Amino acid sequence: MAVPPPHAAEAAPGRELPRWRRSAGVPAAAVVAVVLAAAGLIAGRVDLALLAVPLVAGVGLSWGRRPDPSAGGSVRLELGTPRGAEVDYVLSLRPPPGVEAVVLRQRLLAGEAREVVVSTAPDGALGGTVPLLHSGPQELVRVEYRYLGADAAAVGSPHEPLVAELVVAPARAEVRALPLPWRLQGLTGSHASARAGDGGDFRDVHRFVPGDRLRRIDWKATARRAGNAGELYVRRTAALADATVLLVLDSRDDVGEQVAEWSRNAAATMGVSSLDVAREAAGSLASAYIRAGDRVGFQDLSSTARMIPHGGGNRHLWRLLRAIETTAPSATPFSRHRPPIVPPGALVYLLSSLLDDQAVRLALTWRGGGHRVVAVDVLPAARLARTNRYQRLAHRVLLMERHDRIGLLQARGVEVLRWPDDGATLPRRVRLQLLSRPSRHGARPAVGRW
Repeated sequence: MAVPPPHAAEAAPGRELPRWRRSAGVPAAAVVAVVLAAAGLIAGRVDLALLAVPLVAGVGLSWGRRPDPSAGGSVRLELGTPRGAEVDYVLSLRPPPGVEAVVLRQRLLAGEAREVVVSTAPDGALGGTVPLLHSGPQELVRVEYRYLGADAAAVGSPHEPLVAELVVAPARAEVRALPLPWRLQGLTGSHASARAGDGGDFRDVHRFVPGDRLRRIDWKATARRAGNAGELYVRRTAALADATVLLVLDSRDDVGEQVAEWSRNAAATMGVSSLDVAREAAGSLASAYIRAGDRVGFQDLSSTARMIPHGGGNRHLWRLLRAIETTAPSATPFSRHRPPIVPPGALVYLLSSLLDDQAVRLALTWRGGGHRVVAVDVLPAARLARTNRYQRLAHRVLLMERHDRIGLLQARGVEVLRWPDDGATLPRRVRLQLLSRPSRHGARPAVGRW
């Protein structure tokens, strides 16, 4: 997975001064010292009264060593250079004068928090490694901290947490066979269309009409077919055209391969998730179609901010990949009363886990409008380790409902492409080749390879 440059989170010196308060130990020690001294005087026992002396001395020393409230420190959290599927992070500590320790509460990959107390040096630093388990935007490290004065007699207020976030680009698979729309609408491109023109494969031999080029005259066909000296025949080829492709990503849910973690979906334990697969599929298809000279658009069903109109070229590909890699689960229902508008003759890829009926309804609407629709199944293969009998039963019922939805899509003419190579079906390369085979659907379909 490609990783952008390191990101740093920093609390600058003096920007947020700690607010100090006395810990509960100081008044408790003072109260105990007073009680011991009073008990010693009342009972006439000097040894009992002398026990209060260390407590009084400790209270006096802590009062004199309290931190300066006007002095500020700095804590900086930054990510290092990624190494394969992991990245280093460094937490640099520069506490204000008079601070003896720092209480750190650290959370990796939004998992369980761990709290430690670190004795500070003039320039202390802590570090660690975080695995890059998923693509897309993610919170790698979150650190909350507070200062402790000498002997923890003074306690600073908690500071704003430092968060190191990163957008990890998904891996891109190689796609060589490209399914195309039933009819190509573009005027230029690299795919042979159904209409006559220049640049494509041989189409037919036709009688010469005004507008035909003289260099296309087929003299052998003219000698065979011509009935008189003025009758000529030309060889016609199929015109080359580009395809219009729309990638529609359903980002409402993000479920992992570990079924036991579906209720929590913790990044560290969920395994490969459906959005990881969807980002990989969308990025791979977008790159393949753009390199073939086609026009590609992108829409996130749960966010109007991630809508990229159709276009081509390297700059447009960069916009597409950036929109795809920043897609995050929204857990919100569709707010659309109408499906997104699809250009005439476009091929629609709907990338979804197909766990409910909303995505199916959209696919059937587009198919009813005459578009070629490919539903890309991005649900990863399930792992049932650590599941109880109730979770396994619920998962089985969910898969049965999902199987019925897939059957409905196929019965209505929507093609289904399972993206993960989990060994349950043919390899992805073969599945794409089957979708790219020539077939007849009202008119001569176009098939493209590169």
